[in-house]
Amino acid sequence: MADTPIADSVRTALPREAPALAALQRRVWQHSEVGALALGGIDLAEMTEQWHAAIDRPPLAECRVLVALGDGELVGFATTSPSPDADAEPGVDGMVGEFVVDPRATGRGHGSRLLNACVDTLRADGFTRATWWVASTDDRLRTFLASAGWAPDGAHRELGNEDGTVRLRQVRLHTDITPEDR
Repeated sequence: MADTPIADSVRTALPREAPALAALQRRVWQHSEVGALALGGIDLAEMTEQWHAAIDRPPLAECRVLVALGDGELVGFATTSPSPDADAEPGVDGMVGEFVVDPRATGRGHGSRLLNACVDTLRADGFTRATWWVASTDDRLRTFLASAGWAPDGAHRELGNEDGTVRLRQVRLHTDITPEDR
């Protein structure tokens, strides 16, 4: 049995996976617009500590960290939580926050499994609508989400650093996740 490969899957993260989460996040963020905003003064040790806290001591029971595994290795992660948006309906609107698949592992179904697990997790936590802020220039992610039934809801925002040299425009997507048996 020791030689039996571990099936590709998604599950909740374990505290011991915090270093792998931080390393993957840092590697992916180095090549993204979001990373230009977030990586500024955060080192790998601080990122690891933040992931450990998010997994081990989340601020709310509905704040979750999910990991995607491929051949037993961590190849992606996502976070789900209640939506913090000012127009969110408490108990109705959940949110996908972070969503990362290692570029070396794309095209193998990890993103789809992770997306399905996010929706299942939000449903299990009682949410009936899911939202997701996406960079307005990330056509690949928006196309992927549109193929899964997500659509813009008209909301948009702009994030940036304090000196204004980095600006990131985002659009909010949403989807109905009401269980079919309701």
